[in-house]
Amino acid sequence: MIARFGLESKAQSGIFEKSNTNMQGTNREQLEDQVGQNLTLDPQDWTQMRQLGHQMIDDVMDYLENIGQQPVWKPIPDEVKHFLATDIPQEPQDIDSIYQEFKQYIFPYTKGNIHPRFFAWVQGTGTPLSVLADMLAATMNPNVTIGEHASLYVDQQVVNWCKQMLKYPAEASGILLSGGSMANITALTVARNHQASVRQEGLFNVGSQMTLYCSAETHSCIQKAVEILGLGAEAVRKISVNAQYEINTLELIECIEADLAAGHRPFCVVGTAGTVNTGAIDPLEELWQICQRYQLWFHVDGAYGALAKLDPQYAPALQAIEKADSVAFDLHKWLYIPYEVGCTLIKNAEVHRNAFAITPNYLLQEKRGLAGGLESINNYGFELSRGFKALKIWMSLKEHGLAKYAAMIRQNNLQAAYLGQMVENAPELELLAPVSLSIVCYRYIHPELSEAELNALNREILIQLQERGIASPSSTLLQGRYAIRVCIVNQRTKKADLELLVQATLQIGAEQVALFLAPKTLSVT
Repeated sequence: MIARFGLESKAQSGIFEKSNTNMQGTNREQLEDQVGQNLTLDPQDWTQMRQLGHQMIDDVMDYLENIGQQPVWKPIPDEVKHFLATDIPQEPQDIDSIYQEFKQYIFPYTKGNIHPRFFAWVQGTGTPLSVLADMLAATMNPNVTIGEHASLYVDQQVVNWCKQMLKYPAEASGILLSGGSMANITALTVARNHQASVRQEGLFNVGSQMTLYCSAETHSCIQKAVEILGLGAEAVRKISVNAQYEINTLELIECIEADLAAGHRPFCVVGTAGTVNTGAIDPLEELWQICQRYQLWFHVDGAYGALAKLDPQYAPALQAIEKADSVAFDLHKWLYIPYEVGCTLIKNAEVHRNAFAITPNYLLQEKRGLAGGLESINNYGFELSRGFKALKIWMSLKEHGLAKYAAMIRQNNLQAAYLGQMVENAPELELLAPVSLSIVCYRYIHPELSEAELNALNREILIQLQERGIASPSSTLLQGRYAIRVCIVNQRTKKADLELLVQATLQIGAEQVALFLAPKTLSVT
């Protein structure tokens, strides 16, 4: 083969001799010896690797099939933490023993969010086929940013499907990202750059404070994004909310007017489609109209609730997403896709591109060959290295179809309504916020306990629900009251899981109240 291309051994030797002068003392024979080892990270025994792979898939499918019979969560023993703090291995280990260590020290101590009674934060469950899709994506291992290869076309198709799910304009642009935080900061970068020319001269010549508006219930990633964008936390105007935890639009208008009078530069309003605290949906249509009046960018943070647009009960409240300049949402929440994948959609594709596009000499695009094909995704976001996260969405949507996902989202919302009814029917329990989307906030109450004691009581109930492996809600504070917060974005949750949660809450609550009210034994000296 070498001779065929004109690289005779003598010529090859001459190349080595010439380069030896720049080897800083490196011995040519040593170098040839090292190169001749032909090192690789592929297995020497493919049969063993194949058998281990089969075992892993069997173990994974057994685990997923019977996940509901496992504790939702359990504490990590000190022995495990010690093992996971050992130094880096210097020598190879047998792959079977590595897998056994995984099964002993890692697999049993999961976060639990694939369990049917995991209700903490807003975290989805995944599906068996999407697990396999991630394996296939890792096998291909493409960088889904540039070049002529199939994964870019899958990525493009999935973004188009995301637009179709939300009935967003077909001519809009979009990009898949790690999650809601990156999706939001990407959209707000476009908003800032569109409202002020900062790419060349930076914020120095803007001349006035740029201001952004959102409710006090908006996710913290919005403030982080504004800080990272160089505007500062004081640029975020947090508007109060009403009894339903929705933004007060009259106060919003007053704040915009005051900022204009003070010489500031309002540039964006963020409406939330499903707050993390209570599931509240801001009046998106009214926010859009306010943005039209003041010529502001209208962004919707739909990380949690945007896909509830597929539920007929919530579609009217979310219809204004179609008018938004940008929308951010997660697919690892209510599309039940494994972590991590979110999406940003931008209505004006040219404005989106102008915020990020740059082409260095080493990323030149051609009309043909490997550097041909679709435009680089790097022109629409910051990341140049991107995994093939689109494949698990592509395969999952093909497996179930959009109608099935819409039914699953509606089921989660109805489950929350059912849980809310059970709470209202139990004299010992109290709803702390209206049930919206799939979030229920409640607490255990007793007339003889103070507010501080009720907070301590419900904190203990929550922790015991988790430590006993019964269920994993999370918590929040609503007007100073400690709430057991249940968020159902779980494709495995059944009615019986919610009934068990209420039953366990009542049982643990009664046990703890008895301890709170037990007479204290006085020590006699």
